[in-house]
Amino acid sequence: MTTDLSRLAASLSGNADSDTLPEGSRCGYVAIVGRPNVGKSTLLNHILGQKLSITSRRPQTTRHQVLGIKTQGRVQTVYVDTPGIHKSQKKAINRYMNRAASTVLADVDVVVFVVDRLVWTEEDQLVLNKIQDARCPVILAINKVDRIQDKAVLFPHLDALGKKASFYAMVPLSAKSGHNLNQLEHQVEQLMPVSPHFFPEDQVTDRSSRFLAAELVREKVMRQLGDEIPYEVAVEIEEFKQEQRPNKAPVLHISALILVERSGQKAIVIGDKGARLKKIGQESRLDMEKLFDSKVMLSLWVKIKGGWSDDERALKSLGYEQQ
Repeated sequence: MTTDLSRLAASLSGNADSDTLPEGSRCGYVAIVGRPNVGKSTLLNHILGQKLSITSRRPQTTRHQVLGIKTQGRVQTVYVDTPGIHKSQKKAINRYMNRAASTVLADVDVVVFVVDRLVWTEEDQLVLNKIQDARCPVILAINKVDRIQDKAVLFPHLDALGKKASFYAMVPLSAKSGHNLNQLEHQVEQLMPVSPHFFPEDQVTDRSSRFLAAELVREKVMRQLGDEIPYEVAVEIEEFKQEQRPNKAPVLHISALILVERSGQKAIVIGDKGARLKKIGQESRLDMEKLFDSKVMLSLWVKIKGGWSDDERALKSLGYEQQ
């Protein structure tokens, strides 16, 4: 994101003036749904041309609905990245993620259903069952096709997928490389209803800078720890303020708490002599400086907050509320 903080704050606070819109403008909401780890967030980031949703190899990295807004001429498309719909309902956070993904289906103009190559699982079927009730067109996006060695096997698979539901279109693509994304965007744009734009032309998300900063830290934790620690990790921003300096560029001071549920997890996050926490901080700071176009001073702390992932009140206090 190349805008400064004041411009970002201004863009997050208002709607577009419909009187200034060109005649024939169109705008609508598009839900990106699918089971965990099929590439939904990577798809959104590549469509926007910048990093907005965090990604990792671990399933269930995305926990919230995240709006990504793309405006091209008269067409504004509001993509909604959603958590992966999954079978597990063991904890409150699992139930929250499934609700966040499912409730959006009632309020969008188009659904993009993302699946992984030649794979079809019980959770894919679960997603399909949920979107069957959506009263809007559904586009099936077959992701990661660049990893298929024998492309001849793709055609019978597409034929089998087409028999599962009446999809508006089926688009094989690669979210990571960008292959065939233009075809997906073309299909989506055709379905945008005539409407004034909902957001200013330069706005890219409805999320606050504090939220984006917290997500970047959580991404680095998940990427660093791999399978060493369960999903019971959250990030809370305690300080987010800009320091103005005479004759120097301003500095953004950010303090973040990394919340874990047990003392053993805290030790894992900190690492030997604090090495792992230091690396998490370094990588987070670099991404924040790109995102906010500002020098960043980042402080990280690790705190034990037992049972937060299965406590509805604790989830709300950490910002896990339905949008």
